[in-house]
This record gives sequence, C-alpha cells and structure tokens, in this order.
Amino acid sequence: MFISTLFTNFHLIIIGFLLILCVSSIWFYCYAIYAAITFFAEPRPIDLEFHPPVSILKPICGLDSDAYENLASFCQQDYPEYQIIFAVRNSKDPCIEVVEKIIANFPDLDILLIVSDRVIGTNLKVSNLANAVAKAKYEILVLADSDIRVGTDYLQRVIQPLQDESVGVVTCMYRTLTQGWISTLEAISITTDFHAGVLVSNIQENGIKYAFGCTIAMPKKVLEAIGGFEAIADYLADDFQLGYLPVQAGYKAVLSDYIVEHLHKGSTLIDVIKRQIRWALCKRVSRPWGYLGLIFTYGVVTSLLLLIATDGSMLGWLALCICWLTRLVMAWVVGTISLKDPIVKKFVWLVPGCDLLSFAIWCFGFIGNTIEWRGQKMKLTKDGKLQVQEDKSYQLSTKVLTKTL
Repeated sequence: MFISTLFTNFHLIIIGFLLILCVSSIWFYCYAIYAAITFFAEPRPIDLEFHPPVSILKPICGLDSDAYENLASFCQQDYPEYQIIFAVRNSKDPCIEVVEKIIANFPDLDILLIVSDRVIGTNLKVSNLANAVAKAKYEILVLADSDIRVGTDYLQRVIQPLQDESVGVVTCMYRTLTQGWISTLEAISITTDFHAGVLVSNIQENGIKYAFGCTIAMPKKVLEAIGGFEAIADYLADDFQLGYLPVQAGYKAVLSDYIVEHLHKGSTLIDVIKRQIRWALCKRVSRPWGYLGLIFTYGVVTSLLLLIATDGSMLGWLALCICWLTRLVMAWVVGTISLKDPIVKKFVWLVPGCDLLSFAIWCFGFIGNTIEWRGQKMKLTKDGKLQVQEDKSYQLSTKVLTKTL
C-alpha cells in the first residue's frame, strides 16, 4: 500500500513537472514571436555620411562550399574605403589559389594575403586573426568567417551602430543555405531555435552579451582594451569572447538587423553530430545556467512525454497540440518572416523532428568535455579553453549517440 501510494505521488510529481515545462515552453515560443516582430518592426536608419575606412579580417582554412563566391562578395561592397586581409597558416592550403584569383579579379581593391604559421594559442583561427590584424590599416575592424556571403550594402549597414562610442561590438544573425536532408535539419534548428533564443535574450537582457563569428565589427581600441586576440587565443568560443569581454569592459554589444548568409555544403550524420556536440559543449561552458535553462524551451519533447505519462489523456493531447502549434507558428515568424530563410519556408513541417534531435544533442552536451575540431581532438576546460589531446573515448561516445539517434 505504501509503495503504491509512493509510486502514485511520484507519478503525479512527474506529470506536474512536465506540465510546468510545457507551459514555460509555450511562454517562450510566444515571447520569441514577440521578440522577432519587435526587433524587425522598423528598419534601422542608415547614415550614408558615416563611412569610416574599414579593415576586413578573413581567417581561412581549406575550401568551403562556393569559396570564391563567398569571399568575392566582400569585394563588391558599395563602400568608399576598405581593405580586406585574408590570413591562412599553411602555404599549401588550396584556399590560397582562390584568394589569388580574387586579387587578380579585383585589382583596384586593397587586398592582402598573409601566409603565416605563427601560433599564439590553441585556437588556430584566432592565430590567423592575430596575424591579419597586424596589417590592418584602419581603426574599424570587421571579422567574418570564410563561409559567409553578403550583399553590397553589408558594410554600410553593419557599422552604423558604431556611431555611438559606447558600442564596442556589432554582430549579426545568419540564415544557412545548404543541401541534403541532414544539413537541412541542422539549418532549420539553427534558424528557428538558436536564433529565436538570441532574439529573446536581446530583449530580456537589454542587448546581447556575446557575438557570432559570421560578423563581428569592433574598433581597434576595443580589441586592445580586452587584451587583443592573445586574450582569447585558447578559447573554443572565440566569437562569444569577442562579444562578452568588451561588455565586461564597459562597452555595449549590438545585434544588427542585417542577416548574412551562411553557405554550408551537405554534411553526413557523423559530421553534424560532431559539430553539434562541439557547439553544445561550447554553450554549456560559456553560459552554464543558460544552457541548463534550455530545458524550459523543449515543448515538443516535454509535451510528448506528458502525453505518454498521462496515458493519452485529454490534458496530454491538449498540451501537445498547443505546444506543437505554437512552436510551428514561432518557427514560421522567426524563420520565414523575420530571417527570410527559404529552407524554413519549404520545410517548416520538419521542426518537431529537429527539436527531438536537438534535445538529444542537448542531453549529450552534459557528458564529457572532449571535442573534435578540424581533425584535432581537444579537451575543453571548465572556463572554455582548449587543450590539444588524443582521446579515444570521444570516438566511442560519438558512435553511441549515432546509434541512439
């Protein structure tokens, strides 16, 4: 009798907890809709008289999908004065041929290619940036990953918030253009889940406190104030730190309304799992409480669990229908209306499946501290720094997750 009562009470506690998670998820979805509508309600004013000279730093390694088109888009800016610095480590890297072609095709532009194996820390991308900034002529720096494509108005719009001297960092969101079912699921998750969280955070925290590698605009003096690239040379989340550290130094980080395009070639399931695990661990160490709080945003999963826990009750079905419907509306508003993502517009019905996969990755993000990045196995310390090492357990854990999925 006692055991039966105990089991019943425990069952009711589980149902109550799942119901709370469902309600919190619905609130999050509605708030994300509000955040997206509010953020994109009116276009930001553009002062065409504000166009300080800019140095664009492009760290590159290997050939990305559509590498020439991506890199060349930065050479077609409707902007009076800027330079582009491409930085690569290996003199035999195939991307050098692409950069040389760009230099030949845009002879009137100030373009510089730096090939240097100088390393200042574990994160080799940051070493490339450090090698590039040494040749930067101008005070305003714009950092952008190699797999990003932009329009001709990109520079003019991105640097606008820097008119305010209290602004130390400007960053952008992105929409991912890709091919293949696996990469499509990943792209949908990024646009409708990750960016929804960014928009909510932007309102709740009165501005963001981090940045994204797709675009980071900042004055040199801000970079110097945080200790230069040397200060982040051992961090996995270098882009996060480039937004976080200036905020800690008293500057503002601003989210631009300009959306860049992230061109991504098709990936295998293993590639996606490795990348998602790396990002999950990165988010966990960068913002541990924020990472834990994601449990309140997985309404698709918790409503499904509630339906099972209540044996298909009316309450379970009601919670599931409301959660899933609100989630799909949020995905449509954030992905299609706000970010104008063509993949979300075509495959919005895949959102529940993306959330199930995302939840599995989130759970796995609490396990271990080893990642694989550009062929190297690395250990992620509690403060987010990288340590190169050989670890056979990572390969085993990845296989386990692959079988689970």
